[in-house]
Parts: sequence; structure tokens; C-alpha cells
Amino acid sequence: MNHKEVANRVAKALGEDNLVAAAHCATRLRLVVKDTAKIDQVALDDDPDLKGTFEANGQYQIIVGPGDVNTVYKELVAITGVGEVSKDELKEVAGKETNPVMKLIKVLSDIFVPLIPALVAGGLLMALNNVLTGAGLFGPQSVVEMYPGIKGFAEIVNLMASAPFAFLPILIGFSATKRFGGNPYLGAAAGMMLVMPSLVNGYGVAEALASHKMPYWDVFGFKIAQAGYQGQVLPVIGVAWILATLEKFFHKHLKNAIDFTFTPMLAVIITGFVTFAIVGPVLRAVSNGMTDGLVWLVNTLGGFGYGIFGGVYSAIVLTGLHQSFPAIETTLLADIAKTGGDFIFPIAAAANVAQGAATFAIFFLTKNDKQKALASSSAFSAMLGITEPAMFGVNLKLKFPFFIALGSAGIASAFMGFLGVRGASLGPAGVIGFIAIKAGSHMMFMVGILISFVLAFVVTYIYGKNRMAVPANAETQDTTAQDINTVQEHAGISDEELVAPVAGAAIQLSETKDPVFSSGLMGNGIAIEPTVGKIYAPADGTLTVTNNSKHAYGLLTNKGAEVLLHIGIDTVQMDGDGFETSVNQGQVVKKGDLLGTFDIQKIKDRGYEATVMVIVTNTTSFAQVQGIDNQDVVVGQTIIGTTAPTGENA
Repeated sequence: MNHKEVANRVAKALGEDNLVAAAHCATRLRLVVKDTAKIDQVALDDDPDLKGTFEANGQYQIIVGPGDVNTVYKELVAITGVGEVSKDELKEVAGKETNPVMKLIKVLSDIFVPLIPALVAGGLLMALNNVLTGAGLFGPQSVVEMYPGIKGFAEIVNLMASAPFAFLPILIGFSATKRFGGNPYLGAAAGMMLVMPSLVNGYGVAEALASHKMPYWDVFGFKIAQAGYQGQVLPVIGVAWILATLEKFFHKHLKNAIDFTFTPMLAVIITGFVTFAIVGPVLRAVSNGMTDGLVWLVNTLGGFGYGIFGGVYSAIVLTGLHQSFPAIETTLLADIAKTGGDFIFPIAAAANVAQGAATFAIFFLTKNDKQKALASSSAFSAMLGITEPAMFGVNLKLKFPFFIALGSAGIASAFMGFLGVRGASLGPAGVIGFIAIKAGSHMMFMVGILISFVLAFVVTYIYGKNRMAVPANAETQDTTAQDINTVQEHAGISDEELVAPVAGAAIQLSETKDPVFSSGLMGNGIAIEPTVGKIYAPADGTLTVTNNSKHAYGLLTNKGAEVLLHIGIDTVQMDGDGFETSVNQGQVVKKGDLLGTFDIQKIKDRGYEATVMVIVTNTTSFAQVQGIDNQDVVVGQTIIGTTAPTGENA
């Protein structure tokens, strides 16, 4: 690789005066640019010396590869004149350059993505419960009414389906506190105190306030409502931020045993009082004001109001404020002769179906097996009314499917609004929602749902076909099936077995949470969730890469494999804290030699994954690079086998 030429091509593709700041890690350039629209993406995709690009955390990242990225970075800095910055400084610059809305979406996505399995399970079980208990779906009676013998089964399904949502504040408290840099177990404890049985259930708070039956604590003459937060999202995220901020403050100012003993108590007690006294009441007022505004919008603007509401409904779901809508719907349904029925239900159904359809489109577009599996399950869940997995797991991460779905839902909702489609009861807000629609409007409801689905799917697919196109040089290499005659020649390549550099649980690269590794852009290999913080050489060879952050090593084996050992995901941000190295670049090592150590708990406490990636970065030089299936491994156990092209071993 001619590093200066590569840097020149990168600088040209980025656009004149478009680069704001630059840094690098072991494998990629990490850049902040003024406008990604000015980047010549085709030029970067077609560059034979680059392995791919992607955006994350407000940074535009270009994958160069271990051993080359350092030199390309130095040349790029010299060419563009942009100042060198640390990873922390780059993160700060990226935060300033990132659109505030996108920053909020990124935070919400980081919080909810780990919760997706629980939400998917609960959503699908809830859909099953709706099928079993919904009247009019298969006849005039529900399935449980027609077959009373399955009533007990349906009740157990309903219990299991409700659990993740009834105790959602606990799950969010854990995940959000971790995202904000605090102790996630304290976050879970904070979530628990918000759903204590002694509080008025969150779903009954509005009624308790209206009927003046809300109990209050008297704290030094200050009245604090004993209100719970079941089903809430935004207040819990606020609680997690306050808790994490306080915890970090006390960790900084208290020392040793005092810190260990008193920081958790002080963080929790202050957070608790602030939550019940200020945060909860304020956000409840915000929710009520938003609700009143929605009623005015639809009553005043009719079909146009439907369209506006439909266009923002999924965005409201992000905040959790939609949890207040059942109170409005119940009021609308209680006096249906006067109100005409529930206008929220058909809008919610159109919005949910649009998010599901956009996710279905991603299922057909993506080349990533993990993303494809997630898209299929979460899209199905969204079509039946539970959209969080689809939105947080797929659509928001890619951004464009989410916004396309918003527009599609707005158009479909406007269609139903002009035709007076309203709900006659509460029900599943999805494709089977027709069972809750007023008589005479079923056909128009289904047409509206069809409009929402078709628009979201088609537009997402067409737009995403170009945006998500993977260039030939960046696709995941399926070396098992590739034609040996097309394999690049590489002098010195021969069959080899690489052994586990760490002990732990081996997983597929596609299961990791870094798109560079999970997509196979860097090459084939495996990942290991380590149980011991020591890393050893997986083969005899020469170290080609070590770095100041001590989280990555490059090894050229004696049999021609270029191996990247990468400790953790985004651990470059730790700047070596928690890592120690025993070797230097250029050093010759033997299989099993200790390369360094790392503190697994410190990595996790800082909010990062400790997963160790073992990747053959010159995968295309081999006929096959095959890793083991998921299993526990010990240091020295064979985990990857490389097969040389025909004739190389002769």
C-alpha cells in the first residue's frame, strides 16, 4: 500500500474543507466531518486499499486495517492540515457537530438495543394473547370463549407477556444507567423503587389525581405524591442520568473505603427524592399537556390532524409518552355517541405497521445475518403492535427507515382521518386491529393499513437499495464457496491452525456489536467473551502492530496469516487505562507467549464490551478461513483453521 496515495484519495473523497477533526484506532480512521453529503462515497467504496466505511457516534469511520492506519492517518493530517486530537477530544467534537435530534436518537438506541430480546419476547407473547382473547377474530366470540379449556394457558401467556412491560422501568434503569456511565445495578435498584407495590400504579395515577385519592408523603411540610411509574420511559431515563451523574461525582470526591461505602447510598437517596418530588411531576405535566394538544389537533383539523399525529406517533413512542394515551382512549370510548370513537387507535396501528414494513424492507436489503434475523422477528412484532424492537434495533440505527415510516404513517393516517375511521374498543394496534374498529369502517381501515405498509416498504427498499449497497471489496468474504482461481496470490501462505489467545466463550463474529467486525469487513475469524484478562499469541510470528492504548495487536504468522487481536469494542476510548502490554512492535513471539493483560471488570464498568476479536485480515489470500462453532474455549485450543490456495502447500 502506498500510504500517501491512499491519504490523498481519502482527502479528495472527503471534500474540500469538509474535515473537522481526525483520530485513529487500531483499524480505522475516526473522522468528524461538516457534511457527510459532500463525501464521494463511491470513490471510497471503490478504493482497493480501503475495507469499508460507516458512521457511528457522530464519527465517519474509514476502515484501513492494522499496520497501515497509523501511516495513512499521519499522511492525511499532513495533507488536510487538520489538527490531531485524542479519542476523547474527537468524541467531544463529534458531539458538538452532531444534530441534537440524532444525538437523542443515538442515546435512546443505545439504551434500548440491549433490551430488545425481552421486548421481542413480550411483544410476540402479547400478540399471541391478543389472538386468543380478541373477540371477532375467528367468530363472534374469542378463542378462549369458544374453547374454555385453554383459558388457563392464555392467562399464563398474558402474565409472561406483561412482565417485561410491567417492570420496564427496572430494565431501562439498568441499561440507561450503564449508558450514562453509572453502575447498572444501582440503576436497576432505582427502577425497582419506581414500581414498588406500595405506590399508586402508574396506569392509575391520572384517575387517583382526578378523584383526589392520591396519597402523599409529608416530608418537612412538602407534599410528595406516592405515584408509580409502571409503563413509563422518559422519567426512568431521567432518573438514570441523575443517578449516574451523582455516582460519578461522589466517586471523584470520596476516596477508598468512604467511596465504596457511601457513594451508592448517597446517589440512590438523592436520586429518589429528586425523582418523586420534581422529575416525576414535571414529566407527568409534560405528558398531560401533550395529550391535551393531540385531542385539540384532531378535533380541530380533522384528517389533516390525523396526518400530523400519524407522522409523529412513532417519535412519541420513543419518549414513552404514548403510555398516557389509553387514558384518553378510555374517555373517548366511554362517551362514544358524543366523541365518535377512538381516533388514536387507527393512527397507532398505521404507525406500527409502517415501522414494521420498513423493517421488513431492511430484512431483504441487509447482508448481515444478525441484522436480518433481528429484522424478521422485530418486523413481525411491529406488525402486531409492538414496535420498540423494530425501531430501536433496526430502524433508528439506520435512521432512514424510521423517518420513511413516519411519513408513510402520516399519509395513511390522513386517509383514514378524512374517511372518519375510528376505534370502537381497545385492541391490538396492528394488522389485526380491524377487530377494534367501528362497524362500517373495517374496509377503509384495512386500506389505510395497506397504504401504510406499501409506502413504507417500497420507499425504504428503493432508497435503501443504493444507500446500503455493499461494494465488492467490502462484502463479507464467503471463502468456503469462492472460486480458488480468484484467490489473491500470497507468497508464503500455507495451512495453519490458530489457537485461542484468551479463555472464554467463543461466538461468531456476526454476533458482536461492532459493525466493522460483525459484517466481516476486516476478514473472517471468531470472537471470544473472555473470562480471564490475559491475552497470548495464537501462533508463532512477528508482531506488526502494538499501540499506545494497548487494546490491539497485529501478528504476521510464520505461515502467512495476518491476525488482528482486538480487545473490546470501542475500548480505544479508554486510552490504555486497564491494559498492560508485555511486547513491542517488531518482536518475534512464540505460540502461547503472553502479550498483555486487561481488566475485564474495568472495561465493563466504563460501559464497553470486553469481547476479544480474533480475525485473519488477509482472509482473501486463503482458500478458506474457518472458525469453530460457539463453545467454551481455553487458551491454546485450536479455534481457526486456514487453508492455503491450491498449490501453495505443494
